[in-house]
Amino acid sequence: MQQAVALTGSSVARRSRPGDPIFAGIARASGVFVLLLMGSLILSLFIGGLQAFRRFGASFLVSTTWDPVHEVFGAAVSVYGTVTTSVLALILAVPIAFGIAFFLTELAPAWMRRPVGVAVELLAAVPSIIYGMWGFFVIVPIMSQYVEPTLIDTFDGIPVLEDMFAGPPFGTGLFTAALVLTVMVVPFIAATMRDVFETVPPVFKESAYGVGCTTWEVMRSIVIPYTRVSVVGGIMLGLGRALGETMAVTFVIGNSDHITANLFGSGNTIASIVALEFPESPAGSLKLSSLLALGFILFVISFIVLAISRTLLRPRLKV
Repeated sequence: MQQAVALTGSSVARRSRPGDPIFAGIARASGVFVLLLMGSLILSLFIGGLQAFRRFGASFLVSTTWDPVHEVFGAAVSVYGTVTTSVLALILAVPIAFGIAFFLTELAPAWMRRPVGVAVELLAAVPSIIYGMWGFFVIVPIMSQYVEPTLIDTFDGIPVLEDMFAGPPFGTGLFTAALVLTVMVVPFIAATMRDVFETVPPVFKESAYGVGCTTWEVMRSIVIPYTRVSVVGGIMLGLGRALGETMAVTFVIGNSDHITANLFGSGNTIASIVALEFPESPAGSLKLSSLLALGFILFVISFIVLAISRTLLRPRLKV
């Protein structure tokens, strides 16, 4: 009885310590701070772009004209370039990142896992301008001399593909920008996949191996279903990096204001056009307002992507 009273007294003492409510208040304030910061960013971009929205209305989203001389601006070209390069980068990066994570968690010998894992993490720490310079001086010549001519000749005469892979092989363009983005987002996705794959309880995998499953069957039927939410979160993290990337894309995308179905053609993205045009935009000008409106649109695109990912996951989360 005395022991029970002592335990009760100690638990009351723990509850009455001032550290717990202080920590709870700090944690709550941190969560509120994130919401306020995000809201202030979105609101400031919207207010800054209000002049452009009032001037051009809904046509701002569908117009392909970007003419600072006559002060006519449209977002369609940069939105198209942003979505195209990011989607292409994700299509290329996810299988590579999955292969890296699969190798590190299931196939690699113990002595190799740490150095390869550190190398993947170091790739994520490389500044984007370094990727841009590498892409311009290394990837662009390879694309113009070898890759693009080969693909143009290979797909010549094939419907749809001949339009997607056509034109003069300059080396710069949407496809090259997507390749550079692929290299940039692979470390983020691969590191996330590797970490979440390692959280799967060993007993689950051992049970599957015990009934005769192969390594791939264990990965497909046990590991991926167990970690699907975190895997999608890692992919969305990579997509967010691709959507907002600036300097690396600016180096290799060609920076032209037109929409083309040709993946070897030049274009621009929201981030690249903001980086190029912002220094030449006077305060209070329509051009500056249009750039801020583009930033607001980029926020909206990111929100839509996140909402779609959560919608796709919701039926699985109820199981």
